[in-house]
Amino acid sequence: MALKSSNMTQTNTYEVEVTVDGETFMNAVNKIYKKESKRIQVPGFRKGKAPRMIIEKMYGEDVFYDDAMQECYPDALDAACKEADLKVVTVTGLEATEVGKDGFTFKATVVVEPEIEIKDYKGIEVEKLSTEVTEEMIDEEIDRVRDRNSRMVTVEDRAAENGDTVVIDFEGFCDGEAFDGGKAEEYNLELGSGNFIPGFEEQLVGHNTDDEFTIDVKFPEEYQAENLKGKDAQFKIKLHEIKTKELPEVDDDFVKDVSEKDTVAEYREELKEQIAKRLESESERDLDDKLSNAIIEKVEGEIPEQMYDNEARNMVREMDMRLRQQGMDFDTYLKYTSMDSDAVLEMYKPEAQRRIKMRLALEKIAQLENITPSEEDIAAEYEKMAGAYNMEADKVKEIIPVESVKEDLGVQLAMKLVKDNAVIK
Repeated sequence: MALKSSNMTQTNTYEVEVTVDGETFMNAVNKIYKKESKRIQVPGFRKGKAPRMIIEKMYGEDVFYDDAMQECYPDALDAACKEADLKVVTVTGLEATEVGKDGFTFKATVVVEPEIEIKDYKGIEVEKLSTEVTEEMIDEEIDRVRDRNSRMVTVEDRAAENGDTVVIDFEGFCDGEAFDGGKAEEYNLELGSGNFIPGFEEQLVGHNTDDEFTIDVKFPEEYQAENLKGKDAQFKIKLHEIKTKELPEVDDDFVKDVSEKDTVAEYREELKEQIAKRLESESERDLDDKLSNAIIEKVEGEIPEQMYDNEARNMVREMDMRLRQQGMDFDTYLKYTSMDSDAVLEMYKPEAQRRIKMRLALEKIAQLENITPSEEDIAAEYEKMAGAYNMEADKVKEIIPVESVKEDLGVQLAMKLVKDNAVIK
């Protein structure tokens, strides 16, 4: 197999001409014969036992050529494109010529990865989120813990307030007629939650236990029930009980219940450390996002749409794998969401575009800066993957080629270079 010629026909598109030698082609023909002969019936021979020359005499010597060429295309085109230093995105055309026992020649039209430009990637100015832990943040965290450890107590000495949970019977009427779904007994409703239509919860505030009363409301124009959209309605209410959250006091006993610390002071210090770690992690993620956005904005070049399509399809496959791990498949997901596969692809398209631009930018930076991962870096990456996959490093090497690992590490090192050279405010 050999590259005969490689010519750019338009931006990011090449026509590659490749020759496949006779020995390779005939080996492919023989492979197809062994596979297909089992299905061919020739008079005088048991099914699948007719010699190749007999079959070729009956059906023509080129009877296996088409399938044999299909067998040869992938390896031949891959070798030719590597020789031409082309990174293929997709093959859009394939045409064979000069086919015979001495081999064949074919032309392939391929879309390739673009040559992009990127400048001013050093010295990018970004603002880093503050990681200062304030006393208010610690108080808010303690309040969340108190809320998780609260209990509901019955209120008997006052009227209902926002934030209370009331136990009510209710029945709704439109034009004097009760409507479906408008009735419940001993229903627990948190006032101020916004779970009911506008005006409902607000009119329960100020009422006492055992009160019976009527409220007037109007259903929203966009309400899900067609027969109630925009309608005026009345609800008869019976208020059985008012409940409120009782929060624990913040003292040493509370601290011992919710943590391994003994005093409030020790607990606050522990929370301060936890919040500081969270803020630092959030700040680093935000910084990476800002740097990524800045890098993407600096990409110059015409990127083939097929690259975005391929990446979106990869993301859908990743999604399918995650769904299967959760006991669901992609088709079931489509049914639940009332979407089709094209809609899911479109949903992933913006993120696919972002990923592709970012990858191309970092690969270009690695090239411009002559970034090459060391052998130690590569070995460490294989060990890391081995741990993640629970496999031996040598087995991982058989599955994931070293060139792929080098590219990934190059991208990571390029991002580190951008970050190390950024002006962080």
